[in-house]
Amino acid sequence: MKKLCSLACILLINYGCFSQEKLTLKEAITTTLENNFDIKLAKNDTQISSINNHIGNAGMLPSITTTITNSNSLLNTTQTQGDGTVRKLDGAKNMNLTYGVGLDWTVFDGFKMFAKKERLEALKKLGEQQLQKTILETINSVTQTYYQIALTQMQIKTIDTAILISEQRYQLAKNRYTIGKASKLEMLNAEVDWNSDKSQKILLQQQYQSEKLTLNQLMSRDLSVDFFVEEKIQLDESLVLNDLIQASENQNPDIVGYVLNEKIAQLNLKETKANRYPLVRLTSGYNFSRSQASLGFITQAKNNGWVYGFNASLPIFDGFSQSKNEKIAKAQINNAKLQTQLTKQDIQTKIRMAYLNYQSNIALSKIEKQNTEIAKQNLDITQAKFKIGTITPIEYRTAQENYINAQFRATQVLQNAILQENQLKMLAGNIKI
Repeated sequence: MKKLCSLACILLINYGCFSQEKLTLKEAITTTLENNFDIKLAKNDTQISSINNHIGNAGMLPSITTTITNSNSLLNTTQTQGDGTVRKLDGAKNMNLTYGVGLDWTVFDGFKMFAKKERLEALKKLGEQQLQKTILETINSVTQTYYQIALTQMQIKTIDTAILISEQRYQLAKNRYTIGKASKLEMLNAEVDWNSDKSQKILLQQQYQSEKLTLNQLMSRDLSVDFFVEEKIQLDESLVLNDLIQASENQNPDIVGYVLNEKIAQLNLKETKANRYPLVRLTSGYNFSRSQASLGFITQAKNNGWVYGFNASLPIFDGFSQSKNEKIAKAQINNAKLQTQLTKQDIQTKIRMAYLNYQSNIALSKIEKQNTEIAKQNLDITQAKFKIGTITPIEYRTAQENYINAQFRATQVLQNAILQENQLKMLAGNIKI
């Protein structure tokens, strides 16, 4: 009966595994790029900055407007002529109608329009860098969460092995107690250790489900979708510190963004200085006007034709506002340069610290992998000796705990190495997408 129950449990577990979908890291990244809300918002912002980057928005194109004005009046009018004649009319109707098309074009503004166009181009590139930053950070989060899930799966398998060993130990202690070859204390200790392993699995399963919820959220898909991930994790041991630092100079979104902010500050100064130059505008248009009056020398008049001209202005004194604005613009350039230098130093510090951790965890990973193999051999030998009664239950449990701890340390070190590897690639701006 017990064998049938065990077989049924195994079949149910296998069915549960097959009912889940297998999710690869590539599929997780692809889904995230398509669905993630943060990435979509960043794409919309980039599209807005791209639309704003237009010569018309920089003031390079003329503006054309059409206008129409119609005014009417109904008045009681009295007019006294030069010869003393008085003319009077109650309810005199008067009408004025004017309509036409006008063109207004700024042809010179101290080169402000060209500086503004360059600033719009820089803002567009800045938006693209913000999108790149959002993508890199999101993909880094997806990758880290994916590997966390993979490592938790491995830990669950380790604890499953421990539970099986503890169950066998308990059954053996129970059988020995039944035939009088072991004390009840030995059986109870074995049961406590078995329950302890099962409790640890429950905590791992809780962590496992939470991590899968997080990954579903990052992929912006149905949170109830269940899946399992690949457990093959390959560390990239080819990263070189100087290459990472050099790559960050040109690829890190934060550094590139602050370099663009520096350029924008310089263009803002050019726009401010443009106010010292004359402003020249051309005007042109075609107008039509018609007026009617019930009383007067002219009762009806019409006009139509072209109008054109230009106007120019040059600021002479504005209460020192121009000088103040230029000083502020120069200070903003200096702040932008300082912020760029600060960001470069901060990124380099993070890269160097992450690289130290990366190298340490790679070395530890090799040691812990070897240590796990030794702990497994020790457990196998101890288990064989325990079955024939040549070692105590405490020694058996110690060997079992050493194996579990070695496995957990190996997965933890591997996880840390993977996290540092991805952190380095993100800081360098060269995560493969």
